Amino acid sequence: MAKYRIGLGVTGGIAAYKAVEVLRLLQKADCDVSVAMTRHATEFVQPLTFRALTDKHVIVDDYDPENPDPIAHINFSQEIDLLLIVPATANIIGKFANGVADDFLSSTYLATTAMVMVAPAMNTTMWEQPATQRNVTQLKADGVYFVEPVAGELACKTVGTGKLEDVENIVRQALALVGELGSRGVGETNTHDLRSEHFLITVGGTREAIDPVRFISNHSSGKMGFAVAEAAATRGAKVTVVAGVTTVEPPANVNVIRAVSAEDMHTAVKGEIANATVFVGAAAVADYAPANAADAKIKKDGRDVMTLELKKTPDILSEVSKNRRDGMLVVGFAAETNDVVGYARSKIEKKGLDLVVANDITKAGAGFNTDTNIATILTRSGGEIELPLMSKREMADRILDEIVRLRKG
Repeated sequence: MAKYRIGLGVTGGIAAYKAVEVLRLLQKADCDVSVAMTRHATEFVQPLTFRALTDKHVIVDDYDPENPDPIAHINFSQEIDLLLIVPATANIIGKFANGVADDFLSSTYLATTAMVMVAPAMNTTMWEQPATQRNVTQLKADGVYFVEPVAGELACKTVGTGKLEDVENIVRQALALVGELGSRGVGETNTHDLRSEHFLITVGGTREAIDPVRFISNHSSGKMGFAVAEAAATRGAKVTVVAGVTTVEPPANVNVIRAVSAEDMHTAVKGEIANATVFVGAAAVADYAPANAADAKIKKDGRDVMTLELKKTPDILSEVSKNRRDGMLVVGFAAETNDVVGYARSKIEKKGLDLVVANDITKAGAGFNTDTNIATILTRSGGEIELPLMSKREMADRILDEIVRLRKG
């Protein structure tokens, strides 16, 4: 018996051919896939292709004489665990957001009780249009999951955001949503095991102004923190992210508050912490900031040396831990260059944390601006779990597994 039943919706964009690859990867993951297409999609890929691969009728029109089910949009929509749209054009996104049901796929969306995930692909200008972004915002508010498009060269030869995400990542996110996390064993993760939690996560680096032009900062990209946010949202948690300066875009389905300086981040966390049940301090917050930032650009004329007086910034992690309400879990990160476990253990003791994720940023494949990490998870009770080289997204789930264990006591 198949693990999951996926309804794959294909719409009329040049990336429609990639839906065939998505189908094959889903089948390799032991999913039962049924395919529905819009009429324009059939101009890019013939229904026969999907029929040959699924051994099922591919639905384009409820009223097609060859359709064996006269109410297919109802039965199709009720017999799936996930409705996955690859690619999702601006047109279908607009229909979904506004309740238009003028073809099989848009009618199926309105009729389904399954989770819905869409993977947009379109010209950059179309993606960035206010109308499209309003529709995306509405669908996210309605609970639709997005596999965000990426930047790259598009079919129209322009370069920008709008390219379909890699098929492997689309499938991984789809499987994660229905409970199968790509590289993990079946049943190891309950998709909704964090549904009663509200995560507040700090992400990225901060910038501390020297003058209106210069600042003190660090190399944090935000990738690890955003991976934790994405994983937590996938597993059912409500997630709020306070993001400093990052080099990557935040995941879908999380609330993002931007903060540039340590003081900004401190203020934002204070405003949100009352709603949180789990705080994750993944941001690389500057420990010090210039005591007196200049109002105008500091000139170098006649200066061979410049001395800055620095002051300590708020210790957000310590303050949250010290003032936490009953039942809140507090998680920290420790990016070190030597005696990693020793410093991380000290951090647990000094700040009263429940868990610390420690990593040696000098190791190949770990640290800032990489897609992978190597870490050791330490708990207040003395537990120590070494995690080998793996993707930051996979590591995020390993971290969340330990949070679940802590919650269970």
